[in-house]
Amino acid sequence: MKNKTILFILITLLVFVACEKPQARRPKQHGTTNFYNEVLKENKKLNALEKERLEKWISQDTITEYKASPHGFWYTYVTKDTLGLSSPKPEDVVLLSYSISNMNNGLIYERREISYKVDKEDFIPALQEGVKLMKKGETITFVIPSYRAFGVTGDGNKIAVNQPIQSTVTLIDIKSKKDNEIN
Repeated sequence: MKNKTILFILITLLVFVACEKPQARRPKQHGTTNFYNEVLKENKKLNALEKERLEKWISQDTITEYKASPHGFWYTYVTKDTLGLSSPKPEDVVLLSYSISNMNNGLIYERREISYKVDKEDFIPALQEGVKLMKKGETITFVIPSYRAFGVTGDGNKIAVNQPIQSTVTLIDIKSKKDNEIN
């Protein structure tokens, strides 16, 4: 009889547990929006600190006069055009040479020549804008914060994460879009 009572109690409990209505699962709260907002806020702080450091570095250079670009970098002319030549336009192909240094003038990449189609090819973001300021034969040194250079990844080789750089660029030649269509 004892066994029957225990069996009856177990079956009754099983029926009550099994007959409970299933509860709807609530969506999982990921919090990614909040995370991205926090990362964005932190990056803005880091960028502001880097900008302050670069402005201080520029102000300590009493020999060179740097101009601030609305595109987030500074530049100074090493050789300036006096003939009034035109600047490259989108889709023009420019031949330029450039070198990259750290902020202590330590050479990172030696001078190299490249051909670049303005606004149509991937290049260092600040230099994409900087090339459009130049005229044939000019040489400009750009001071570029990391967020306008190689950013939070570096270049995977010699340029570190969040490293500001200097780049001295010489615009050798400009082939207009019309000239490119003929060839």
